[in-house]
Amino acid sequence: MKTELRHYTVAKVLAGFVYNEFEGKGLFGLAGDLVIQPEYQRHYIYGDGKHDVAVIDSLLKGYPLGLIYFVNTNSDVGAQLEVLDGQQRITSVGRFVTGKFAIKVAGKHQTFSSLPVEKQQLILDSELLVYVCAGVEAEIKEWFQTINMVGVPLNAQELRNAIYSGPFVTAAKAEFSRSNNALQQKWAAYVKGVVNRQEVLAVALDWVASGHGQSIDAYMAAHRHDTSIAELQTYFTSVIDWIDSVFIASPDKAMQGLDWDRLYRTYHHKAYNPATVDADVQALLSDLAVTNKRGIYEYVLAGKTNPQLLDVRIFSAATKREAYARQTAAAKPADKSNCPLCAAGTNNNATRIYALKEMEADHVTAWSKGGATMLDNCEMLCVPHNRSKGNR
Repeated sequence: MKTELRHYTVAKVLAGFVYNEFEGKGLFGLAGDLVIQPEYQRHYIYGDGKHDVAVIDSLLKGYPLGLIYFVNTNSDVGAQLEVLDGQQRITSVGRFVTGKFAIKVAGKHQTFSSLPVEKQQLILDSELLVYVCAGVEAEIKEWFQTINMVGVPLNAQELRNAIYSGPFVTAAKAEFSRSNNALQQKWAAYVKGVVNRQEVLAVALDWVASGHGQSIDAYMAAHRHDTSIAELQTYFTSVIDWIDSVFIASPDKAMQGLDWDRLYRTYHHKAYNPATVDADVQALLSDLAVTNKRGIYEYVLAGKTNPQLLDVRIFSAATKREAYARQTAAAKPADKSNCPLCAAGTNNNATRIYALKEMEADHVTAWSKGGATMLDNCEMLCVPHNRSKGNR
């Protein structure tokens, strides 16, 4: 790949700058000859009041913004240059110069237009060192990954968007990577991820790809040139709608980030009474013995047969000691084992007195049948009997 070092002023790069608030990205610069955010680039994420302000502060202090990389597309139509690395910095400066946010100077908020003229000119005259690169697509994409050296590192999905850029990624980002998509609030109850960091898109892709036994990369490679994302949209919507139809109450925070794709594939063919499901879920959410609230949903979906999903609170050490002492005190005079199940037997263990370390606590009435994790419902069993007992 060939490179050429060029020197631009901020004013020249921002000539014709356009920032699209709806899509959350900078579009053009260099009087229309520069595409600031090609489709393989991640969305603008510096607009957090920290990163963007730091960029402007650097310029006002005369600090360089670091190397920036453009790609020469040699296009005969439209812009010839695309930003390969530096779009977050360029977009931050462009947004400030066009009045999209303010910074604090001497304790007072200042927009670009309210700065003294000499400060405005300092920003506009700041020099940007830009390497303009030319090469085949594979070389450019590979370099895009290797020059991810400063700022906020690219995550896995942002890199995939770069590698498999094309109409499919463009359409997928339009659906799943816009924070102003009205559906994002609904999705956020079940899907954990930052929208403009492509994390919701990554979840959607993972769900649909797993149905084909593929990785996200394999799925994106296979569909890279598709103009439709119908399968991706349909499957994602099907999972979300199924969740809403089974769990009818307002979503609990424990629902966010569960493996809903696996739960959907496992249980969506089963019929449920939403009112009954809701009653079970609400009871479990309020049960202090349930320490893993996230396991409630699969526990209910699976027919309440696997309490291990709930990490039911175990008996305290003090409760175990008291139960052990009580059982042992009663067993010795009767010449019986302090393990009730051994005492009921006829082998040599029927009279054995176990040490505390040889016993485990068990619910007399199983927790799944309403038994409490309290002393009155605690009995100590020898390890072999306790581990062979069902429905503990």
